[in-house]
Amino acid sequence: MLYELKDLQSRAANGENQRGEKGRGGMARGGRKGCPSISPVKAGKTYTLLDAEGSGMVRHIWFTFPPDDKLAMRNLILRMYWDNQDTPSVEAPIGDFFGLPHGVNRDMQSEYVQVVEGKAYNCWIPMPFRTHARITVENDSGKEINHLFYQIDYTLGDDIPLNAGYFHAQFRRQNPCPKYSDYTIADIRGKGVYLGTVLGVRSLYTKSWWGEGEMKFYLDGDSDYPTICGTGTEDYIGFAWGMLEKCTPQSGCPYCDDKKGLYSIYRFHGRDPVYFQDSLRLTVQQIGCGARSEVLRDFGKEADVTSAWGAKEDEDICYYERSDDYCSTAFWYQTLPTAPFPPFPDREARSRDI
Repeated sequence: MLYELKDLQSRAANGENQRGEKGRGGMARGGRKGCPSISPVKAGKTYTLLDAEGSGMVRHIWFTFPPDDKLAMRNLILRMYWDNQDTPSVEAPIGDFFGLPHGVNRDMQSEYVQVVEGKAYNCWIPMPFRTHARITVENDSGKEINHLFYQIDYTLGDDIPLNAGYFHAQFRRQNPCPKYSDYTIADIRGKGVYLGTVLGVRSLYTKSWWGEGEMKFYLDGDSDYPTICGTGTEDYIGFAWGMLEKCTPQSGCPYCDDKKGLYSIYRFHGRDPVYFQDSLRLTVQQIGCGARSEVLRDFGKEADVTSAWGAKEDEDICYYERSDDYCSTAFWYQTLPTAPFPPFPDREARSRDI
């Protein structure tokens, strides 16, 4: 409880006190705002933002950098390492980590990550560590970025329960995804609990609706069929009959452009966590819904159409297989060690078509 008095030490790491040391905040220029940011953020360089020894908890992260910079949003790479692991447990572009794929600035409000007016990036996901925490950012944009302001608020001395998992987040992208192939959002080994998904879709066929694909959670050895299967992509985020720009604490859509075919959606499972004992694989189908006559005309025999649910025999509407551009960031807690992630998409793969 907030009102409980605990034997904890509150700390903050930022540009003026990079190690979060006691009594050493804001010392530059005699305490007169002398070094509030990393300036400049040099191309190709990795900066350590937090390096904390002992047990503790990261409680809040805040970033800002010059807005309206798609390359920065997709190519400032955030990584987190727990308990002296060499392998990162978090690896994602800043924009995607905070719920904004496509490098598009938007107001994004959820219980866990928030972006205020597309400029101020906040994360309130608790991140426990037992012996050490290290957080870095790499500028892989290929250019110098003028400023990166940040603050990481954390505590030391936390009594981390034996059954506490370590926070993980992983970015993926397939552009385009192979047809007839479900897009993989996460493929995890270990015991854990799934926290949430940020999904970005670039629809490559905007004449009809892309989001009929079902979200499938394959738990603990599921092979051909999952234990948890949803009813559609917009249904997964708590919407129905399409999408509109709306954010709620647990799910939402901060960006929806039907003309450009760009969508950014998120779904957190803070109220309905998904537990797994040794493995979890999460996928989403590429299935659309539209006019049968248009789909057959544009895709021919390759359309692989089937009657839409509830459609009458003479209705010109169908489900069909698609191929679109998907990217995602998955969030979860699990035991260590962290298995090495698949190769991180390079700058060209991350930045193409944003």
